Amino acid sequence: MASLNVGNLGEYLREQRRNAQLSLRQLADAAGVSNPYLSQIERGLRKPSADVLQQVAKALRISAETLYVRAGILDEKERDELETRAVILADPSINERQKQVLLQIYESFRKENGFETSSYVEDVEDQDVRDDRDDQEDQDGPGDDLRGVDGSA
Repeated sequence: MASLNVGNLGEYLREQRRNAQLSLRQLADAAGVSNPYLSQIERGLRKPSADVLQQVAKALRISAETLYVRAGILDEKERDELETRAVILADPSINERQKQVLLQIYESFRKENGFETSSYVEDVEDQDVRDDRDDQEDQDGPGDDLRGVDGSA
């Protein structure tokens, strides 16, 4: 893993916060981190975790992957791959089966061209699949997946 370039990250975060017209305190509250901690990140004194970067990105309404690249956690190629996959998965005009087929085709083209899926991208995809399953279970309720087609157990 690359070393964190927290100075560059801090400057970028400050710029994004100012563009969003948020005070340091407002962003800290929205991201669920302390005001002093966020200040230290912006000044390049702290190395935030991926979770903190994700919270800050969500509060700023920017891509978490962009912050990961700035922090040296993710490289540009991995970010591009993740963003491509995210666009496919977020498209409401196609169903889940179509999304999976598109992702399989995309992956086969990448392999054909000499690119492999990075382990970071695979970890993120695995987490997304688990999150989707959890969301579906929450919607279905406990035990719904154990019933037959006719509703019997």
